[in-house]
Amino acid sequence: MDEVVVDQIMNVAHQAVSWIASVAIIFGGVVPYIPQYRDIRRTQNAEGFSTYVCLVLLVANILRILFRFGRFFETPLLWQSIIMIITMLIMLNLCTSVRLTSELNTKRRSFTADSKDEEIKVSKRLFLDFDRNYFWSWSGFVDYLQCVLAFTVLAAYVTYLLLDSVLFVESLGFLAVFTEAMLGTPQLYCNFQNKSTEGMSIKMVLMWTSGDTFKSGYFLLTQAPVQFWICGLLQVCVDLAILFQVYFYSRFPQKPVSHTTHTTSAKAL
Repeated sequence: MDEVVVDQIMNVAHQAVSWIASVAIIFGGVVPYIPQYRDIRRTQNAEGFSTYVCLVLLVANILRILFRFGRFFETPLLWQSIIMIITMLIMLNLCTSVRLTSELNTKRRSFTADSKDEEIKVSKRLFLDFDRNYFWSWSGFVDYLQCVLAFTVLAAYVTYLLLDSVLFVESLGFLAVFTEAMLGTPQLYCNFQNKSTEGMSIKMVLMWTSGDTFKSGYFLLTQAPVQFWICGLLQVCVDLAILFQVYFYSRFPQKPVSHTTHTTSAKAL
C-alpha cells in the first residue's frame, strides 16, 4: 500500500515538473522583452532597440512551425514559436508607432514660426514600393505585417512542394534553429571590436545563459530533433563566450576605443 502511495506521489510530482518545464519553455523566451517594451513605452524612445531582432526571430519561428509539418516535435515548442511571433509583432507595432511620433515631433521643432500652421507630413516608406534601400525600415506596422505574411505564404508554398524531401525538411529545421542560435553573435563581435563590454547588462547575459542552458536540457530530455539541441548548445557556447569577454575586458582593460554608446545587439534586446 505504501509503495502505491509513493508511486502516485512520484507520478504527480513528475507531471507537475513536466508542466512547469513546459510553461517555462513556452513563455521563457519572451520574458527579456517585457522590460524592453515597458522601457520604450515609458521613454517613448525606440532608438535602443533594433527591429532586426524582430526580423530574425520572426523568420526563425515561422520556419520552425513549418518544420513541424515535416518532422514532429513537442507541442510546447510549437507554442513557444507562436508566442514569440506574437511578441515580436507587438514589439514592431510599438516601435513603428514611437518612431513615427518621434519623426513628427522632430519636423515640428524644425518648422519656423511662419510655417507652423502648415500641415506637417512625414515621407512614407511602404513595403509595396519594393525599395530594398528601405527594407525593414518602413513607416507603418501594416507594411511589416504585409512582409511577414508574404514570407509566410512563400515559405509555406515551398515547404508544401518539397515536404516529401527529407533533405529539405531537415535543412529547414536546421535553418530555423540556427538563425535563432546566432542572435548573440552581433554582441560578441561588437564587444570584440570595442575591446569592451561597457553598456552591456551582465544580468541580461546571465539570463541568456540560464535560459539557453535550460532550453538545451529540455531539448535533450524530450528527445527533440537533433537540430534543436545542437543549436541550443551553440547558443550556450556563444553566451559563455560573451561572459568570458566580460571577465577578460574587466580584468585586463584594453586600449580605449572612441565610442559614445555601446551598440546593443540583437539578442541583448
